Amino acid sequence: MAPSVKNDLFLKALEGAPVSRPPVWMMRQAGRYLPEFMEIREKYDFFTRCQTPELASEITVQPIRRYGMDAAILFSDILVVPQAMDIPVEMKPGVGPWLPSPVRSAADVERVVIPDVKESLGYVMDAIHMTNEKLAGEVPLIGFAGSPWTIFCYCVQGQGSKNFDMAKSFCFTDPVAAHTLLQKITDTTIAYLKAKVEAGVHAVQLFDSWGGMLSPEDYQEFSWQYLQQIVSALKPLAPVIVFGKGCWFALGEMAQSGAAALGVDWTCTPQMARKLSGGKITLQGNFDPARLLSPPETIRRMVHEMIRAFGKDRYIVNLGHGILPTVPVEHAGAFIKAVKEYHEG
Repeated sequence: MAPSVKNDLFLKALEGAPVSRPPVWMMRQAGRYLPEFMEIREKYDFFTRCQTPELASEITVQPIRRYGMDAAILFSDILVVPQAMDIPVEMKPGVGPWLPSPVRSAADVERVVIPDVKESLGYVMDAIHMTNEKLAGEVPLIGFAGSPWTIFCYCVQGQGSKNFDMAKSFCFTDPVAAHTLLQKITDTTIAYLKAKVEAGVHAVQLFDSWGGMLSPEDYQEFSWQYLQQIVSALKPLAPVIVFGKGCWFALGEMAQSGAAALGVDWTCTPQMARKLSGGKITLQGNFDPARLLSPPETIRRMVHEMIRAFGKDRYIVNLGHGILPTVPVEHAGAFIKAVKEYHEG
C-alpha cells in the first residue's frame, strides 16, 4: 500500500480539506522539456524507458528534484494497456503511437485478451516500488491510465488522428463489437489500477484525452459508462481524478460519480467549471500549456488570477493538458514557484 508522506497538500485537496495554498503538479511533468529527461531519451527508446523500472522511476523523480512539485506522476504511457492485451504498439519517430494490427472487426475483438496484469505489467509495479524508495516519503505518487474510449481510439484507428473517424465509425457500424472491446479494456484497466494501488500509488488519474471527440450523447454510451465502472471499482481503494479533455458538458455527471477530483481543460473558465460540477468537488487545472511560453512575470500573475478564480480550497493547480516540449525550464519553474508563493489577501 502507499507509504505515508511528509507533504500531504495534494491528498488534503483530494479529500476537500482546507489547505494553506493549493497543491501543484503538471501533466506530463516528467518529459521532454527537461534536459535531464532528454539525456535518457537519447540513450533508450520510448518503451524501453517505460518498461525498465530503474529508468521509469528516475524519470518520475527528475521534476520533483528540480522543482519540488506537490505530487509525482509515474512515468509510463497509456498504451502499455493494449500492449498487455496482445495488441502490438510501437512508437514511431515523427508519427507517434503506431499500431501495426489495428482492431477493425468482431473477429479482431475476439482475439484481444484480458491479461494477468501483474504478469504482463509487472514492470510498472516494480517502477512504483522503486519510485517510492527514491521519493522517500516526500510527496505522493500518482498512477494513471487512459480511459477505455481513448485506448479504443488508438486500437481501432491504429495511430493518432485529428478526428478518430475510423474509431467512431466502428462504434456506429458495429456497436456490439465496439462495446465488447470497450469492456475488455475496462476490465483490464480496473485490474491494472488496483495493482498499482496495491504497489503503492496514493491516487490514480484517468485520462480521457479523446472524450471531446464524441457528442454528449455518444460520450455517455461509448466513454462515460466505462469510466464510471472504473471510478466505482477504485474509489474504495484510492482517490480517483477524472480528466476528460473537451468534456466540460459531462462535468455535472462526473461530479456525481464518486471521483475525488475532476480535471478541467483551458477552454472552460474556473467559474463555469465550478458551476457545472456543482461547486462541491475538487477541481484540477486548467492553465493553457502554451501560456507557459509567456514571460515568467506574466505566468506568475496569471497563475495567481487562476487560483483566485478557482479558490484555494478543493483545488489542485495544474495545466489544462500536458506540458509542451518547447517550454523553457525557467518558465515551468515560474509556474510552480507562483503557486508556492501564493497567499490569500
